[in-house]
Amino acid sequence: MLRNEIFPSIAARNIAGYQGAELFIREDGDEMEFVTSLRFDSMDAVREFAGSDENKPVIFPGVEKLLTRMERARHYRIAI
Repeated sequence: MLRNEIFPSIAARNIAGYQGAELFIREDGDEMEFVTSLRFDSMDAVREFAGSDENKPVIFPGVEKLLTRMERARHYRIAI
């Protein structure tokens, strides 16, 4: 779903400053943890993607039923 639908639809929005996305997966007992990393040039680009509350996770329709929980979005600057 991420590879074929979600990531391409994000790229198709042509947000200035969007640099791509990655998915990280980790098994944790009987659960699978997914971390999605989207790269942007600026917080302005993040807000264009996420809306005015850049800490609210952007969850695509139909995905909520696949998740047992989700966390707030976190933003990091690349240091090196």
